[in-house]
Amino acid sequence: MQQQMNMQQQAMMAQPPKMISTKDALYLTDALSWNLIAMKKAHFFASQCQDQEIKQAIDRVGQMHQRHYQQLLHQLQPSAHVQ
Repeated sequence: MQQQMNMQQQAMMAQPPKMISTKDALYLTDALSWNLIAMKKAHFFASQCQDQEIKQAIDRVGQMHQRHYQQLLHQLQPSAHVQ
């Protein structure tokens, strides 16, 4: 157990790599799609909801997914890593 935790700590990068693998690119594409779909579904369900408290909670979920989507896009832009 301790050895596994040490391996995970060593695997962390201080900065993202300048180039990503095909597998990483596919995962990022999936993550963008998941967040976009979740954002759209939350918007749809909030628009169908009658209870204002539930509608606000669903809106917050949609906003969270939108933030995650925007953060991923920002990290994928080449200018985001220029120092």
